[in-house]
Amino acid sequence: MNNPEKYMNPYLAGFLLGLTLLVTIYITGRGLGASGAVKSAVVAVVQTVAPAHTESAKFYKEYYDEHPGNPLKNWLVFEIIGVVIGAFISGLVSNRLKLTLEHSPKIKSRTRIAGALIGGALFGFGAQFGRGCTSGAALSGMAVFSTGGLITMIAIFGGAYAFAYFFRKLWL
Repeated sequence: MNNPEKYMNPYLAGFLLGLTLLVTIYITGRGLGASGAVKSAVVAVVQTVAPAHTESAKFYKEYYDEHPGNPLKNWLVFEIIGVVIGAFISGLVSNRLKLTLEHSPKIKSRTRIAGALIGGALFGFGAQFGRGCTSGAALSGMAVFSTGGLITMIAIFGGAYAFAYFFRKLWL
């Protein structure tokens, strides 16, 4: 890191994240998560393209019934919009906002983009199979002392370390 003083103290950031999670659970009765926002967006698109299918399919029906007429009114959608805006403002204020593509000199930009898109798609599918994303399953799960949350966190970090060994040559 060039300027480590531009980053928030990790202990303070962790405390603030935990406080945010606690307030969210208290107010909404559930934790934080991003996959619910993506699911709301998918339901909104399917509702526009095939409204009859949205009302009849069990997968879509639960989200459609929660916010009839517009699934994008789900608070998780606004959470994700806030995260994007907050990250942009944080990068701007700390002078770290750069619109560049980082990659190793050993790979091309196209390879980096393809890897990011494929990895993101696999992670998104995995989040749906696992009934939640990392923040929902691991962070929020561990906040309520869920065994599944602990197992998810171990699987996430264990999987990352295992795959990092095989892909490290692309970055070093």
